[in-house]
Amino acid sequence: MKELKDIYGARLERVYAYMRENSFGTAVFHDSEDNRDPALRYLTGLPGDGVLVLTDEGRSCLCPWDENLAAERAHADSIIPLTKFSRDAVIAVKEILRGTDPSVRSIALPPVTPYPRVKKYEAELPEWKVICEEKGVHEAVREMRAQKDSYEIECTKKACLITSAMTDEFEAMLRAGKSLTETDVALFIERRLREEGCERTSFDTLAAGPGRSFAIHAFPGYTAGAWGSCGLSILDYGVCFEGYASDCTITVARGPLSKEQERILDLVQAAADECFGLYVPGGRIIDAARKADEIFSAEGRSMPHGLGHGTGLEIHEAPFINPRAGNRVFMPGNIVTLEPGLYDARLGGCRLENDILITESGGQVLTNSRIIRL
Repeated sequence: MKELKDIYGARLERVYAYMRENSFGTAVFHDSEDNRDPALRYLTGLPGDGVLVLTDEGRSCLCPWDENLAAERAHADSIIPLTKFSRDAVIAVKEILRGTDPSVRSIALPPVTPYPRVKKYEAELPEWKVICEEKGVHEAVREMRAQKDSYEIECTKKACLITSAMTDEFEAMLRAGKSLTETDVALFIERRLREEGCERTSFDTLAAGPGRSFAIHAFPGYTAGAWGSCGLSILDYGVCFEGYASDCTITVARGPLSKEQERILDLVQAAADECFGLYVPGGRIIDAARKADEIFSAEGRSMPHGLGHGTGLEIHEAPFINPRAGNRVFMPGNIVTLEPGLYDARLGGCRLENDILITESGGQVLTNSRIIRL
């Protein structure tokens, strides 16, 4: 598909430019079972194991484990099955670089590369300067992923639409008097996302009834217990469409509730409403995080997690909305969550999470999560 080829080509051109500007002759990206790196899919479209070698001359070579899948989905100048190199990433890189211009002698490895593998690269490529550092081309790619292009936005919007439709269905079932267990909810999500053409859930579904909603992330994720019964229930879930994740949380509040429980709901809603106005291009991320903390601390409560995070090929990626954000600002193309929450061992918990696209003019809500009062 020419359109996708152009999209991946444009992403690679940005990487090549960075490599040339910062004197990186070669960069290696490695996605495998022992170390998942969505950068490989971001740069080639391959949704599986593989090794990608980029040179500052503007060439890409992909070595996939599954050559049939790569032929169907991947985009690179050359594709050579990893099996040609005994499925050894180091040997693959060595052979790909054989005959490379002698003046190009630096090779940047992912900063999470295990030390023994770094030593193997050094042994197999003795004339090369092997670089394995936190700062560099791999971090640059992570930053590129923080601002989504039109294709990524389209895929995320589709994931969010599917998620929102399920939220509507859950509310309709509850208002119709249907009794649901946490397992009912989780399995409904699994079946419906497949029917809608999604790959998987964005993460393990967290369905917590009134007896378990006090936990930020209930453990286990769901049980046979009642969900949506009297008290506060939480559902944190999302789906992946073409690799891109939605992430939302709804709270079901079924009365009668105590005044303390009502106050928790009001505070979370207030934080969501007031902080949304700070999700604007150029707005300091730290200001939004601090606003939520101010609202809760004024009532003697505190939120035990950040206000939000970026989503994309990973469920948690840059930017992160918390008090440690420094001078980072929201940028057009960021897709981030807004998820204030409060949790009480006696009263239960409430979280309200929506996905927000930062546009040139402000924040656009992509999901329809809400506090459902019954």
